[in-house]
Amino acid sequence: MQQPIGQNGNFGPMATILLIDDEKAIRYALREILEHEGHKVDEAEDGAAGVDKARKGKFDLVLCDIKMPKMDGIEVLEKLQAHDPDLPVVMISGHGTIDTAVDALKKGAFDFIQKPPDINRILVSVRNALDRGNLVQETKVLRSKVGKAKGQGVQMIGESKALQEIRDMIEKVAPSDARVLITGGNGAGKEGVARMIHQKSNRANGPYIEVNCAAIPGELIESELFGHMKGSFTSAIKDRKGKFELADGGTLFLDEIGDMALAAQAKVLRALQEGRITPVGGDRDVQVNVRVIAATNKDLKKEIAAGNFREDLYHRLSVIPIHVPSLSERLEDIPLLAAHFIEQVCGDQGIAPKKIADKAIKELQKLPWTGNVRELRNVIERLVILSGKEITEADVKAYAVPRG
Repeated sequence: MQQPIGQNGNFGPMATILLIDDEKAIRYALREILEHEGHKVDEAEDGAAGVDKARKGKFDLVLCDIKMPKMDGIEVLEKLQAHDPDLPVVMISGHGTIDTAVDALKKGAFDFIQKPPDINRILVSVRNALDRGNLVQETKVLRSKVGKAKGQGVQMIGESKALQEIRDMIEKVAPSDARVLITGGNGAGKEGVARMIHQKSNRANGPYIEVNCAAIPGELIESELFGHMKGSFTSAIKDRKGKFELADGGTLFLDEIGDMALAAQAKVLRALQEGRITPVGGDRDVQVNVRVIAATNKDLKKEIAAGNFREDLYHRLSVIPIHVPSLSERLEDIPLLAAHFIEQVCGDQGIAPKKIADKAIKELQKLPWTGNVRELRNVIERLVILSGKEITEADVKAYAVPRG
């Protein structure tokens, strides 16, 4: 027998591999090769048994014959792809033609090998398939981390009636393109509601662009929203797309809309009415397809009465109004929120998870929470850092309210 390359585990870490073949001799030979390389091997003598094992077990790779009784390899491949699209499957056949190989690869097979299989060819294919599988998993982890960094996968922690009503509203509203106006105090979770609507919408794969209207000077807000042309003002050294154009096909979140200048409000109104914007200094309109979600901590009806906010824009934005209650209105959610933030902070700080005493929770529920959930998160971080193995009532009394 030809000496195989990659002996003694040189083909990477041990993997769990499923062999599906009706020929016992082939299964035996492949098992010998793969176990010699340090892999764990399971077998199935026909397609139906193989699919059943793949569904019940956890495998890194499947080697599957094409011509088998009960269920042929192509059908097995289709069922495995439906069960787990990321599971690499290498097809093996003694009756293979180019058409068969092409068909298998089109249906998602990682590779196609003819019988009798060359040992080195098998090992190279196994190595490459496992490498691909590892890359897929690493990519998922990275995407998860990036998602967290961007706020994707945001959760609404709590079981209060008020929070459940918001969840129900999000489920109803998200699939539509209706504009939403989110109201509530600072730190109540308005931005989280906006992200959840985007994530559950038909635009979830499109961009999510956020603009804090309160943080942008009045003279720059139009350029920020609608973009500008080179030379339109002193610092406009090149053309620049605005947030409306960048959000095309996705969602634009206008946070603190109540602080937007009146001149910009008029242009936002036009963008909502006509689906077009004009960059600052430009003479052409740009068509945009954007869902707008706005949020504010102000009473916009009072702002309208004071002449600070356009009534027509208010009605355009508030097709679906959602009010996020303050934390003091849902004190029953504090135990779950505290547990969530403790786990989060301990993970970020690289320390062992801490417990929090029941009396400490009760003490937290007595506080006013003017900064809402954001303030609670900051307090929990302070308590985790300054307390012992358990956060106690005394810790809350000592550290929850900053002194100075």
